[in-house]
Amino acid sequence: MKFKLLAVLFLLLIGCTEQSSKTSPILYYVPQNSAIVIKINDKPSFSSELENSDLLKTLSATTTYASVLEKLKPLKYIQPNGESILAFVELGKANFELLLIAQNSDDLFQIGEGSNIVVENITYEGKSFDSYSVDGANFFSTVLDDKIIISSAQMLIENILRNERDLAADESLNKLYQIANNQSSANIFINTNKSNPLLNHILSDGHKVDISKFTDWVSLDFNTNKDHLKLNGISMANDSIINYSNLFKNSHALTPKTPALAPMASDAIMAFTFDNYESFALNQKRYLDRSIVIDTTFKAVEEIGFVYMNKEKAVILHTYGSENILNYLDKLEKTSEEYQGNEIVGLSKSDFLNHYFNPLIQDFEANYYTIIENAFVFSSSPETLKTFIGNFKNVSTFEKTSVYKTAKEQLADESSMLFVSNADGVEYFLDQYIDKDISKNVKIKELSEYSFAAQMVADDNFHHTNILFQKIAHETTLNKTIPYFTLQLDTEIVTPPQFVKNHRTNKDEIIVQDQDNNLYLISTDGKVIWKKQLSGRIQGRVEQVDLYKNGRLQLAFTTDNQFMIVDRNGKDVPPFTFTYEGGNLNPLAVFDYDRKKDYRFLVTQGTKIFMYNSSGQIVKGFKYTKAANPILGTPKHFRVGKKDYLVMKQEGGELKILSRTGDTRVNVSNKISFSDNEILLHKNKFTVTDTKGHLFQIDEKGKTTTANLNLLPDHGLDATSNTLAIMNDNVLTIRSKKVELDLGVYSKPKIFYLNDKIYISVTDIQNQKIYLFDSQAEAISNFPVPGNSSIDLIDMDNDHKLELVAKDQDNSIIVYKIN
Repeated sequence: MKFKLLAVLFLLLIGCTEQSSKTSPILYYVPQNSAIVIKINDKPSFSSELENSDLLKTLSATTTYASVLEKLKPLKYIQPNGESILAFVELGKANFELLLIAQNSDDLFQIGEGSNIVVENITYEGKSFDSYSVDGANFFSTVLDDKIIISSAQMLIENILRNERDLAADESLNKLYQIANNQSSANIFINTNKSNPLLNHILSDGHKVDISKFTDWVSLDFNTNKDHLKLNGISMANDSIINYSNLFKNSHALTPKTPALAPMASDAIMAFTFDNYESFALNQKRYLDRSIVIDTTFKAVEEIGFVYMNKEKAVILHTYGSENILNYLDKLEKTSEEYQGNEIVGLSKSDFLNHYFNPLIQDFEANYYTIIENAFVFSSSPETLKTFIGNFKNVSTFEKTSVYKTAKEQLADESSMLFVSNADGVEYFLDQYIDKDISKNVKIKELSEYSFAAQMVADDNFHHTNILFQKIAHETTLNKTIPYFTLQLDTEIVTPPQFVKNHRTNKDEIIVQDQDNNLYLISTDGKVIWKKQLSGRIQGRVEQVDLYKNGRLQLAFTTDNQFMIVDRNGKDVPPFTFTYEGGNLNPLAVFDYDRKKDYRFLVTQGTKIFMYNSSGQIVKGFKYTKAANPILGTPKHFRVGKKDYLVMKQEGGELKILSRTGDTRVNVSNKISFSDNEILLHKNKFTVTDTKGHLFQIDEKGKTTTANLNLLPDHGLDATSNTLAIMNDNVLTIRSKKVELDLGVYSKPKIFYLNDKIYISVTDIQNQKIYLFDSQAEAISNFPVPGNSSIDLIDMDNDHKLELVAKDQDNSIIVYKIN
């Protein structure tokens, strides 16, 4: 446990730029045994930020804060021009003195009239320095070249004078100094090899550790105001030294899933992610100095989560495969009970997680476990697991809290380590790990308005980190639809923009094609991730599949003459690039009969029908390989009851309804002059319309009912099991309720079911207006909005607010956020 807390607190980093070989002259005067070095870029701003931070005021009652403040007293009389450096140097056991280095100037000292001041000149080894006493504040100073050095300790001044000719800048400090963000009021550099006494003064006796085990140097940009305190920067880890942060070497960070499983009432969560268990195991072997790597029972684990709730702790192992772990746990099973459809298993052995995941997991008793989706949740009591199950089934999880939402807005999507806490979680860690004399003075009630977060993202030889103390945001932008971003492409857009899932971040990105047949993948913040040249225009929608059943998604589609599958990076997935002579392909149909990711890909070309499996092989058991007449549009798969139906339209008016094997399952006697609308399933009946405005519904026995709706030939239709939406001229009908819109040229209606609510959209292409309605035909607030195509609608960035994407101008897309 002590490792997890300190890793969060001291691996503090956010960005790295190209390093400089230069050395700032001011660095030569910084003692190489300095524990903490603060580069002050703008002292007035730095002082103002410290004075106006509500968070620091809350912490001001602690003895540590008071002792630091006492050391800093001389600074109020000093106003350096330009950058200056403040260093904390240990003199004697756990006694830290300050040293300030700045450019010398005539107006450096600003001591008010009437102050009680005594100045004495002291000679030391043929050199001199001054001793000051100003209103009870004592400090010393000397001038070397054009620099002035001021210290709270006489000995530090004497050391610099004695070693003046041998002064040298620390190499690691210089590297970090050169890449620090000068736009921050200050940058903080921590030498972990020299900071142990300072840290151990803060930690309780049972948790005093050597922080150099975590990293070597830490660089932080300091930013604070009334509502937040942010520290971000990088840390450097020596590859030849065994330290904690190197556990994540050669592994990429993932988007943590723990917040989506932790109960809403959790006080804090922590998550460790890695996409390469083998690398983690090798790093763990080195860190623990073991002779062999632990066996691969848990090789499918990609995230270790900790949930703190009611002074208890649970551990979550997120996996992409469970067979080995289940086999292991089955041997330990001693009891079992069912709770809300989940099994809670009691275990005969409870310390195995400490063995497999040391040092991330220590002193944890895994007495019980349950499985939620692809995660194993362990706890010391079954009651904790029941809380997990109940909250998850009610969709009441930590990710929906304002504490987590506030933190998430400031953090990167992917983390090697993530910690998010409310004030109660902070109180828990204070009680567990911080010296009692310090923790008793922290006013927890005054921290209740804050979200606390820390994040580390591992990289080669350094790490990115954010530390955040942020006042919790209160949502004040309800019932507003605002443009989120627009993006201009190279040429005119020819396919409606569409959302596709990013399996790494669990967010949705946008895919769209231009008239030069370039396919674009666009990020959630409106940047082109990649552009891929295709041979033709995509037909219909792009489908997402998980070919390898590992959670990594691919994009499947047809162009005029090709069936293709590409991965998230835009690379072709072999063998799925099939070319068809003569072209004229219909949109791709993808069937997943039993939702087990055993896909069937149906490609239709005129009268030819090709059905492929997930390996790209023709399915030999599918008999219907040639139709009597050309296929129209996209074949559909529906399940009614326990039966599967494959339905397709053909020229000549025949509606073909087949079984999985391609045999005729339902005979339809009617010949239908099909409209340009898809086959739909409504009220468990196969539903189509014709060009004369009739609605046809066919049941499982082939009985056909017809209704004359007096629709125009170019009408639009969409349906779900219970909702039917029809766009006819400028009249939108939703569940028999009619809405008359302005005269225009309208797209087909599209129905979306999101967050337990039905939305229906149509777009007036002529007047470039997007309309959005609910299932009662009531307009959503702030619509219509400008747009030039049919839309896609989803919660793109998982903030529980919907985003809408559409074509904007001829060569641009627009995304709206609906609050």
